[in-house]
Parts: sequence; structure tokens; C-alpha cells
Amino acid sequence: MARAAALRGLAGIAAAGGRRARACGQRWDAGWRGFRAGPSGGRAAAAGHRGSSPSRSSAALAARQAGSLRGAAAAAGRKGWVSGGFESEDGKVTCGYSSYIGRRPTMEDCYAVKLTKVDGQPVNLFGVFDGHGGNLAAEYLKDNLFNNLMKQPEFLTDTKLAISKAFLETDGDILETISSSFRDDGSTALAAVLIGKCLYVANVGDSRAVASKAGKGKVAARKKRPKPVPLSKDHKPNRKDERKRIEDAGGVVIWDDTWRVGGILAMSRAFGNRMLKEYVIAEPDIQEEEVNSDLEYLILATDGLWDVVRNEDAVALLKAEDGAQAAAVKLTEIAYSRQSADNITCVIVQFHHNK
Repeated sequence: MARAAALRGLAGIAAAGGRRARACGQRWDAGWRGFRAGPSGGRAAAAGHRGSSPSRSSAALAARQAGSLRGAAAAAGRKGWVSGGFESEDGKVTCGYSSYIGRRPTMEDCYAVKLTKVDGQPVNLFGVFDGHGGNLAAEYLKDNLFNNLMKQPEFLTDTKLAISKAFLETDGDILETISSSFRDDGSTALAAVLIGKCLYVANVGDSRAVASKAGKGKVAARKKRPKPVPLSKDHKPNRKDERKRIEDAGGVVIWDDTWRVGGILAMSRAFGNRMLKEYVIAEPDIQEEEVNSDLEYLILATDGLWDVVRNEDAVALLKAEDGAQAAAVKLTEIAYSRQSADNITCVIVQFHHNK
């Protein structure tokens, strides 16, 4: 009920504020060094967090990335763009994000990064949320999904079960609120949960996770060609299994410029969307991946990127950029230059195995 009350407050803010052309994100830092570029993407500075100061190496990394970003920001010169990044204390993981309103009149994408510990175990969570019909559901996911997940008793012992329960409970919270209003907000959710050497990727909707792995074989090794490995599968109404599930529940899939549930929604799973909830579920598909020396990067992005950028192209770009944040910014720029018509949000996680 408390979470639902908080969500009702969000609904009131959204109704009163009208259009909000900004990127929305949330991050928590526990034992991490961070740096952030402002809305223009042009100022990157080492960020001192509570009770601590950034190390010399963090400042140097931020300075290098600032140099990479200045040209991009100057060329863009656009509002509604935010980017930033983090480096772990042990240097094993860095993270960069970039979020841009693009050609849409309002910003409905959100992102979240949560870097913390549970029972002394390092836990890192990364997510992107693509709202539709308003930004209420995406905002709520940004603020609450990871907290709900970490409250599950099975979080460390049966992480997949904990993820499924947290997704469904959070969907229930959203539905409880919008059921008494005229809103019908919805959102995708794509979350990566890193616990030790285990990486879990959970997906609801058509945002996408793609891993970059070191290429194998003599040719790939010689050319240093990375291999794109999808860690999620888009939930589209025309997918054979999804269409059958929808039709078995009494729904229909109709073509109207693209395949849509009931001729309305262009994805088959989502949070919220109370009018279609019987057919549009929030049960996540979850993939588990071992973090070994082959795994170099993980890209989490909304469909504003994937509508115009192939998996192979995105992965090929990563090593050409100076770190995860610069790569996230570059991918955002490329998607916009290729005429993406949507909000564009990208989170990149880089794994450093030699630390």
C-alpha cells in the first residue's frame, strides 16, 4: 500500500507537470567511484560520494572520458540528454549510461544502476525501462523494482525465483494505482543482476540485452572480432509462442503498421497496461550467464537503439571507444543519426578480467 501511495503521488506530479523532456535515472553507490556528464553531455567530473573522495585513478578516467565526450556533446548541442558512468573499487567492472529524448516530444525512458552489497556479497543491478502511454510506470520501475527484488527472501539462494516474484509484485503495485485513474501507462523492463560470477538478465517487453564475447577461432582471434550474443528475446506479438499465448487467453493480434495486441500495443509483455492485462503479462524471461574471460561487455538498451542499430554493429563499436560511458554516448548518437524516432537509452557494463 505504501508503494501504491508513492505511485499515486507520481501520477499527480505527472498530471500537474505536463510534458517533461528529460532523461530519468536512478543510481545508488556503495563502494563505487562515479563520474557523470550533465544534461548536455559536455561536463564530466569526478563525483565525490558520501564521506569519500574520488581516487586519482577515478579522476584520470573521468578526465579521459570527458575528452571523448566533449566533441560528441558539442556536435549534438541538444537538450534532454544525460550520460555518466561508474568504476568499481576493485576495477573489475565499469558502467556507462546515456539517455536522450531524441525526436519524441516527451521522455518516457528511464534507467537505474544499483551497486551495493547484500549480506556482505557484492551485488550490481542495471536496468532500462521504456514507458508508453505516459512515464508513470517507467518512473515507478526505476524507483522501486530493484528494491523490491532485493527484499525477496530468495534473492541470494534462488535468484531467478526472486526476480519473477519481484516483477509480478511490482506490476501489481502499478496496476493497483492506475485501476482507479484514467491512466493506462505501461513500460518494458530489462534488468541485469550480477552476483559474484553469475549474471542474470530478465526481460519484459522489447528492450534488448546483447553481450559482447571474445571471438573464438584463428580468424576471429587474429581480427579481434567480438561476437554478439543476445541475452534476451524481444517480446513481440507476432512471435509464434507469444501469439499462441495471447490467442489462448482470448486476445487477438492485429496488423496496424506493425503487429499489435488488440490492434493497440506493439509488444506482448509489459508492466501496467491494465486494459490489456489479461494478454499483456509482466512475467519475465530470465537468462543466466557465467561471467568468464570471454564476456567483455553487456549492452542494455531500449528499442530506440535497436530499431536502427544491429546487434553486430553495436558490439563492433565498443572497443573503438574509450570506456563504457563513451561507448554508450556513441551508440546513442548513432541511433539518432540513423533517424531513430524514439527515446534512446543505453547502459553498457564492461568487465575487466585482468584486475
